[in-house]
Amino acid sequence: MQLIRQYEFGGPETLKFESADDLTPGPGQVRIEVAAAGVHLVDTYIRRGERMGTMPPADLPMTPGREVAGTVSAVGPGVAADWTGAPVVVHLGQANGGYASQAVAPVAELLRLQEGTPFDKAVVMLGTGRTTLAVLDLAEIGAEDVVLVTSAAGGMGVLLTQAAHNASASVIAAAGGAHRLEPLDAEVKVDYREPGWAAGLEPTVVLDGVGGAAGREALEALGVGGRFVVFGWSSGTPTEFTHRDIMAKGLRVTALGPRLLHRPGILRELAKRALGELSEGRLVPVVQRFPLAEAARAHTAIQTRAAVGKVVLVP
Repeated sequence: MQLIRQYEFGGPETLKFESADDLTPGPGQVRIEVAAAGVHLVDTYIRRGERMGTMPPADLPMTPGREVAGTVSAVGPGVAADWTGAPVVVHLGQANGGYASQAVAPVAELLRLQEGTPFDKAVVMLGTGRTTLAVLDLAEIGAEDVVLVTSAAGGMGVLLTQAAHNASASVIAAAGGAHRLEPLDAEVKVDYREPGWAAGLEPTVVLDGVGGAAGREALEALGVGGRFVVFGWSSGTPTEFTHRDIMAKGLRVTALGPRLLHRPGILRELAKRALGELSEGRLVPVVQRFPLAEAARAHTAIQTRAAVGKVVLVP
């Protein structure tokens, strides 16, 4: 098998492409021949050894990667034989072996895919798709809304713009760089790196994954009674706001974190819903593929915001 190994924290160059023996599933486990591995912005923080909330840095050496899609090639003791050959997708954990041509996972964690489901799109919907649905549940978008997405060119941003259109809302797509806006489907497209980019915009809903100065300008653009949903801060700092900001316009500000962490079973429920949205063609991610051996280049594309859509490694 081939895999990425990391022996020290640092830049993309610390991701080493290596070979190793094939994996053997243990009791209650299966081995998956990986067809696609998801890559997240959070993976770049893990690679650098930075703390993620209350979670300590990963132990080294490690193989990064949190989720994979592929075909079950072997089953361990206690696992039904009919899993062999099944197309599946699974979340492995924070940094638990996804950047590889094989992965081992508990059978209880697997989600079986419909035949013909593209593996690269399925792995996107497992993590990014489920988070998108959680944001949408909070936003409660309707046909009367004008929705501003501050990270519209990212993996979630593409799905959020699709979902807003599915709800018959109008969409303002904001991204860092005019070149990243070209493939997006939106009534208005704006580059949030341009001074005064939010002037004249009148969103009723802001879905903010950028934070920092861009998030603040989006917040100030909201009209009376607007909704502001925070699901990340790719800029490195959250959007700043005060109680006075909220009260002056009667804004409703919510954050995604508590929604995902404090309801048992919600992540699996959201993942199933997201895969259903993919199967029905309602939410279809844009995928940028990189060979497994080029994991370092994939990380660089994410960090420099050169990627459009979701980055996936293909062994």
